Amino acid sequence: MADASYKARINIPLDCRDGACGTCKSFCESGDYDGGDYIEDALSDDEADRGYALPCQMMPRSDLILQIPTTSEVAKTQAATHAAALTEIRRFSETTVGFTLELDDRDALAFLPGQYVNVGVPGTESTRSYSFSSGPEDKTVSFLVRITEGGLMSEYLRDRAEVGDRLDLTGPMGGFFLREQKRPILMLAGGTGLAPLLSMLEKLTGAELEHPIHLLYGVSSEADLVELDKLRHYAEVIDGFTFDYCMSDEAGSAPRKGYVTDHFEPQHLNGGDVDVYLCGPPPMVEAVRSHLIAEGITPANFYYEKFNVAAAEEAEPEMSVSQ
Repeated sequence: MADASYKARINIPLDCRDGACGTCKSFCESGDYDGGDYIEDALSDDEADRGYALPCQMMPRSDLILQIPTTSEVAKTQAATHAAALTEIRRFSETTVGFTLELDDRDALAFLPGQYVNVGVPGTESTRSYSFSSGPEDKTVSFLVRITEGGLMSEYLRDRAEVGDRLDLTGPMGGFFLREQKRPILMLAGGTGLAPLLSMLEKLTGAELEHPIHLLYGVSSEADLVELDKLRHYAEVIDGFTFDYCMSDEAGSAPRKGYVTDHFEPQHLNGGDVDVYLCGPPPMVEAVRSHLIAEGITPANFYYEKFNVAAAEEAEPEMSVSQ
């Protein structure tokens, strides 16, 4: 069903495509289908009995009517392939690179702040997934990449990339995106997981916030710390936005040491009446979840995206889930 929806230019939010995250969970009003393979964390037996299914796994046996978990605005963002030229390469350090693309058809790409695209690696048939670090209205699109030894995109950006190179990207994709603000927001970023949160902050620039937003940005080492100037800029132009950053390397320059979970303050969690947006590697996501459970805090909404880092691969969105 997910493949068919994209061919029909209907964007069902999904990420894992493996029946593991539950992002695409939809209610089937009518029709017959095979539910496919999935794990119970993504879809419980009770939900399946009540008519819920995962479009990334379900195979229709007849015409279907589905209620998909998104708004009309989101559904109209079409996943399509776009050609682009590389206009800027920012080699922040030996661990992090930023790059910017100018699309041939920028007006045809509509995305929500927090979503990602699949970017083709020049000279290969492979793609890598990266969240936008730029805002939906920006004329160019930008990304942050963690350099990993043996990674296809890592080696291209580190060793061969030149301004003017041609790249293709396909998207937008993902269910991790900024929702309407109804309460305080706590943003948590690990490493290049900062990218989608930068996109959200760019979208909020100039908006009149009714509730405060605080960002905690955690990195391992000095080389991983990027875009502080941009965060300081947002703190100046977004009334109600504040941020802190920390570093697990005790010898680093960050004023705060340790992990983001060491620096939660009561006002950030607002007694649980808070929306949490978290993007980082799986251990960070699980650490935050465990910390909140230990503190007896259940956020009103907890939106997260895991970036899976495997050997010889770049960091890619593994899943995004809201609960």
